[in-house]
Parts: sequence; C-alpha cells; structure tokens
Amino acid sequence: MKTLKIKVDSTLKYLQVFNGILELTDKELLVLSKFIDVSDTVNLCSPENKREVAKSLNIKDYNTLNNYVKKLKDKGAIKKTKNGYALSPILSPQKNVSLQILYADA
Repeated sequence: MKTLKIKVDSTLKYLQVFNGILELTDKELLVLSKFIDVSDTVNLCSPENKREVAKSLNIKDYNTLNNYVKKLKDKGAIKKTKNGYALSPILSPQKNVSLQILYADA
C-alpha cells in the first residue's frame, strides 16, 4: 500500500483535496472555506456568518450567499440540521485524514 502525504496550510487547500468527490466550483470552494473559517456557531450559515463571509468577499448583499448555501447543500458539502446547516463530517478539518481508494479490477 502506497502512502501519499498532502500538506495543506489553509482551509481552502484542505477542501480542494476532497473536491474530486464534491465537484464544487472554485467560487463554491472559496465561499465554503470562508464559512468554515468564520464559523463559531452551531449554524454554519447563520445570518451573522453570512454577513462576515459577504464582507470578506466584497459581496454587498449577504443574502446573495443563499444561492451558494443551496448549491453546497445539493452537492453534499453541508447538510441541513435542526439548528441550521452543518459541515459534512468528511470535510471537517482534521490534522490527519486517512483516505483509502480501492480500484476494482474489471
């Protein structure tokens, strides 16, 4: 078994490692990384977090981010919970992640 080590130094780069599975656009990756970086609430996409993310991305109306929230939910990057939205467990930034890819012979 071969081991491939990937060092990342930002939330955005961490998410890019998983993007082959999620197929997010560059903008969706950026928005999601900003939500993760500013989130300190139970609801990842709370109005307060949307305001903060919109400000950091120079978006005038934070409600514009609702379009991205829907796309992120539809693609499985975030999930709806009783408290709002939460990051998909596979994307929760961790120090060490082990990923095993099994290639089936035809």
